[in-house]
Amino acid sequence: MLEPRADDKRWTAVLSSAPALVAVSGWRLDADGTAHASLRCAGTRGGAAVVTAQAKAPDVAGAARTALTVRVDVVPYTAQG
Repeated sequence: MLEPRADDKRWTAVLSSAPALVAVSGWRLDADGTAHASLRCAGTRGGAAVVTAQAKAPDVAGAARTALTVRVDVVPYTAQG
């Protein structure tokens, strides 16, 4: 969950640098500016992905900019045998 921003910008999207490892499976923006993102991680592959949340002022032209960056390390399930 991303709290509403104190400036005039609003959350616009969440992106993953490696969707095969960490995929954005859900995204919702509430009327009060709170954003909800759901992430799913691969259980059979290991690695790292950078997840970024972008924000933009609604009345300004141009692309949204990265406002939050999180590194996610994925560790595969242990093999049973």
